[in-house]
Amino acid sequence: MRIVSLVLTLTLAFAPGARAFDLDDVAAKATELAQQPYQDRQKKVPDWMLVGSLTYDQWRDIRFRPDQALWRDKALPFQVQFFHPGLYYDRTVQVNVVDDSGAHPVPFSPTRFDYGKNDFADRIPPDIGYAGLRIHYPLKRASYLDELIVFLGASYFRALGRDNVYGLSARGLAIDTVEPSGEEFPVFIEFWLVEPKPDATHLVLYALLDSRSVSGAYRFEIEPGVQTAVEVDARIFPRRAVAKLGIAALTSMFFFGENSTRRFDDFRPEVHDSDGLLLHFATGEWLWRPLDNPPRVNVSSLTMNNPRGFGLIQRDRGFANYQDIETRSELRPSAWIAPRGKWGDGHVELVEIPTTTELNDNVVAFWVPDETLTPGKPTSFAYALYWYGDDPARPPGGRVVDTRRDRGTVPNGYRFIIDFDGERLRSIPADRPPTGMVSAGPQQDAAELLDQHVVKNPATGGWRLSFQLHPLRGNPVELRAYLAEGKDVLTETWSYAVLE
Repeated sequence: MRIVSLVLTLTLAFAPGARAFDLDDVAAKATELAQQPYQDRQKKVPDWMLVGSLTYDQWRDIRFRPDQALWRDKALPFQVQFFHPGLYYDRTVQVNVVDDSGAHPVPFSPTRFDYGKNDFADRIPPDIGYAGLRIHYPLKRASYLDELIVFLGASYFRALGRDNVYGLSARGLAIDTVEPSGEEFPVFIEFWLVEPKPDATHLVLYALLDSRSVSGAYRFEIEPGVQTAVEVDARIFPRRAVAKLGIAALTSMFFFGENSTRRFDDFRPEVHDSDGLLLHFATGEWLWRPLDNPPRVNVSSLTMNNPRGFGLIQRDRGFANYQDIETRSELRPSAWIAPRGKWGDGHVELVEIPTTTELNDNVVAFWVPDETLTPGKPTSFAYALYWYGDDPARPPGGRVVDTRRDRGTVPNGYRFIIDFDGERLRSIPADRPPTGMVSAGPQQDAAELLDQHVVKNPATGGWRLSFQLHPLRGNPVELRAYLAEGKDVLTETWSYAVLE
């Protein structure tokens, strides 16, 4: 996965008052920042600790000592460990703990780390700060504290459901992604960890965000489980106008899959952390858009009003489809955004960037509100972010399980093979096939659809829709398809962009 080189820092002290620390306190700091010209307030890491001087193996050999974990001496259900700065992480972040007496800084100390074979421990500045943090909890069994969620690099964070391994990441905010002016990466510069009670099943974390264009105050309430839920409340304070604001951004990797036509010399059948974008519209419609590694940058805008949810999903859960005993792609989490409150008009933007390596996160998805962000007009948003393996309720009906394509038999055309599955679909007898509803756009004469068939898949009990496509204009073609029985829609809508 791509290693994010943007990191963090700020040293803003909090003087506790009589009341408890909450989001209003962080928002006051964000408001103050937004009223000032932007300054890089982050503490910089010495050059000798950065990439070019420090190797990856040297940085990796620096390990946090588990016996130094925050709250370990209190036997609380959550513990916090910290990341050492260096290599790609050239800034540090201020970390505070909030308890009954107020908010207090968590000081950096080299004694919290085991430097392994490295001989430079005595050269580490004593007040350099941490690169980020990770929260531990007995996610799988009561006798061991697993990693649950990590905040490291810019506004990136990633979490795990009970049965997952790390995969895609979330971001606090995305600004001007794939805009001609270049992308801006806001950073979390300070954190406040609220000390949990001995019987706590959730943890609260606050964060202060800053960038050239905005400042922000965030509250995260983290509840671990089979589906780990992260409730996010954010308030954004703009310094200047922003061309594109990306809310609830998700970042993932798609190298190649069953639908890819770009070929790579690799023993694995598929390589990806996510294989599709799933949307749930206010109308009740579910839409599935398989991801791809396109020949050129592809930006898709899917208009929605008050979305019920969207997410980057790892739907393919069969080890045989990956054959990778190291990365275990079939265990990578899906991430689902469920807005809290009404988000109004806007669109989900999906960005797919060509890549020749699996080391790059080349897929981004986020919500873009129609209302623009302007100076002096703060905005807020709230959502739940779920990290999980599989969920039959997303969607509750028939779903796409495979998308394949080739050049077919039509000159300059394509053949698509789409497998649908679901409990109700499997109950339909083979002699009563549902109807395949297929359309091509954006113009009615953008393409010609040929040889359409719907047949029972004897191996799965589901149904296979196949058709051929003959583009007529040489422009990108947007395809949509679903299965229906009379007026009854049986499946989610399959959506695909043909770019070549």
